[in-house]
Amino acid sequence: MTTLNRPGAPGGHVCGIDTAMEVIGGKWKVLILWALHEQPCRRFGELRRLLPGVTEKVLASHLREMEADGVVRRVSYDEVPPRVEYSLTEDGTRLNDALRSLAAWGRERAATRGPQERAAQGVS
Repeated sequence: MTTLNRPGAPGGHVCGIDTAMEVIGGKWKVLILWALHEQPCRRFGELRRLLPGVTEKVLASHLREMEADGVVRRVSYDEVPPRVEYSLTEDGTRLNDALRSLAAWGRERAATRGPQERAAQGVS
């Protein structure tokens, strides 16, 4: 699913976050970026195994959108059986670098909020 630009804003975006969210919006896109960061080239099946719960249709759609946005590179090899590999472009690597601090924030929040929330819910 492609994020629609906001009407009334120059270029359809209110700020840089809008632009970034247009590229990474969707349940699986950030996880695809992470998987491609962990290993430079991955095949479709590898990505699918790394993302339990994603359907083939959604993964293929997200990869196409990310390729169109210039953050993922798709290379198709003329072999039998056919082989297609996905990797990050320079923009994709820069985007992952930008997401690193968000990931750190999430880990810290999970570590500090987890015990408090379990205690508040009466779960030990």
